[in-house]
Amino acid sequence: MSPRMMALAVISLLAALLPAGCGHDGTVNRKLIAIIVPSQDNPFFQAEAVAAAERARALGYDVRIDAHNDDVYTQDNLIDVAIASNASVLILDNAGTDASISAVRRANKAGIACFLIDREIRASNIAKAQIIADNAGGAELLGKRFADALSGKGNYAELLGRESDTNAQVRNKGFHAVLDKYPQLVRVSAQSANWSQSEAFQRTETILQAHGDLNGILAANDTMALGALAAVKNARNNKIKIVGFDGSPDALAAIRAGTLDATILQPAVKIAQMAVDEADHLIKTGTTGMAERQLVPCELVTRQNVDEFGVFQRIKPDKAGE
Repeated sequence: MSPRMMALAVISLLAALLPAGCGHDGTVNRKLIAIIVPSQDNPFFQAEAVAAAERARALGYDVRIDAHNDDVYTQDNLIDVAIASNASVLILDNAGTDASISAVRRANKAGIACFLIDREIRASNIAKAQIIADNAGGAELLGKRFADALSGKGNYAELLGRESDTNAQVRNKGFHAVLDKYPQLVRVSAQSANWSQSEAFQRTETILQAHGDLNGILAANDTMALGALAAVKNARNNKIKIVGFDGSPDALAAIRAGTLDATILQPAVKIAQMAVDEADHLIKTGTTGMAERQLVPCELVTRQNVDEFGVFQRIKPDKAGE
């Protein structure tokens, strides 16, 4: 028997053991919302999973959270579990823009309303909603901040995200829509650190050895920015300006300490809550009331406004907007 057939057999057995129409606590007719994220260890993905689960439970739904670890095969099996468990809604931060289309289509055909968060797919009219952060707009904000921090001139290195990740490509394009307008800003190195802190540390050490006159490091996420920050600290060079992207708690702490210049907040909590609210609206009225594709603005976080932000969300009103 193939691994996939074995997995399907286990799923069928689990479905047979689950009483029809019952929630995990024995409550009759409580609908199930399945939440699948890339990881439950990564703070960003953990934040979106917890936010979605808390909102769903508050609205009276049963919840199950799983992680596919950016593996399409695991994601397929988890979606099969959701189908076998008669889930009404799937909240999914998917494992691949193109590779996830068939999985979302399968869930949709099984009657599960699919709400994609953080990462979109290149297909329309399959998911009920695709709610993503405006990575392009956020990248342009960060590019402008980075250019200003370097006074529009100097040598900089760029730490790229995983090459297969659409968000990495979108951010890179957004950065350079701004930075390429500054002829005196010279990118002397561009390397992928695959969103990893340890890889970013190693890449930055190598970059610093080759470019002793480095003025700045542009990292496509906070995890890599923190890896770069550790390498720069190790080299005892506190003149290099470093920026990140995501708005992680560790990045906010580094901004408060004055060691990280800026980050971009991706509102993971807001996006996850929006997905659950729209799913609830769909269940109760037959429509989400919203367009399928929804872009949620990102926000620039600096030492001047860092106290307005919490765990991947704004916690205080925007003073500039008052």
